Amino acid sequence: MRNAIEIRDLQKSYDGFNLNVSLTIPEGIITGLIGENGAGKTTLIKLILNIIKRNSGVIKIRGLDNIKEEDLAKEDIGVVLDNMFFPELLNCNDINKIMKGIYKNWDSELFYKYLKDFDLNPNKAIKDNSKGMRKKIEIATALAHKPKLLILDEPTSGLDPVVRSEVLDIFLAFIQEEDHSILLSTHITSDLEHVADRIIFMDDGRKILDCPRDEITDNYGVLKCDSDYFKQLDKDDILAYRKNKYNYEVLINDRGRALKKYEGCVVDKVSLDDLMVLMLKGVR
Repeated sequence: MRNAIEIRDLQKSYDGFNLNVSLTIPEGIITGLIGENGAGKTTLIKLILNIIKRNSGVIKIRGLDNIKEEDLAKEDIGVVLDNMFFPELLNCNDINKIMKGIYKNWDSELFYKYLKDFDLNPNKAIKDNSKGMRKKIEIATALAHKPKLLILDEPTSGLDPVVRSEVLDIFLAFIQEEDHSILLSTHITSDLEHVADRIIFMDDGRKILDCPRDEITDNYGVLKCDSDYFKQLDKDDILAYRKNKYNYEVLINDRGRALKKYEGCVVDKVSLDDLMVLMLKGVR
């Protein structure tokens, strides 16, 4: 099985910010990208899509260099960005006409099917749609040329819980094809807990965690104890911690072992939100 995305020694510098990343994303899975605002997630996505220029490094999309073979690579990519990129005076009929001239595999019938499924009026100008409806237009557009790889930046932002669930089901159906892949960047970590196979955690332009989602949710834990008990903890078991008003919260990477080793403590399963807060705001 080949990689959907392969990144080697990628570097991009701005004033006060440096991105330096190497990673691979295999075909057939949903990879969640998490991190604070300013961590480098959107910059990474724009570099993958060749929207901005890198300082150095190599990016391959399904084996194709995203600069030297950009025209071929883009045929396989469906994109939903955080900020809509369509002129607001257009409507969905206009989008259909434009996309037919861009993508060889554009499927108008499929596009209008998604519009119907999402209850979108093809004659309505984009500017007259709500934020949630605009997001659904982007998703329909991303899927209508039958891509192999979806790159999604906040794809469920602005959607109500019912529509969010429907959209996630569409992504899960998309990934049933073995050669399909999704890179999904979102602040709604509960979405990733439902659909992601793997989590990449970025901070300050670096990859600080890259592992299967199940490894995080099944093995990592948050141990809670008072200050006296905290002093007795084995320092090798502590990934990060923070002191609250009444207790300590400690991030550990082996919940099962901690439950046996520290019988007097509560050891909860970790959520992705817990993981982010403790790794970014706690003491490491």
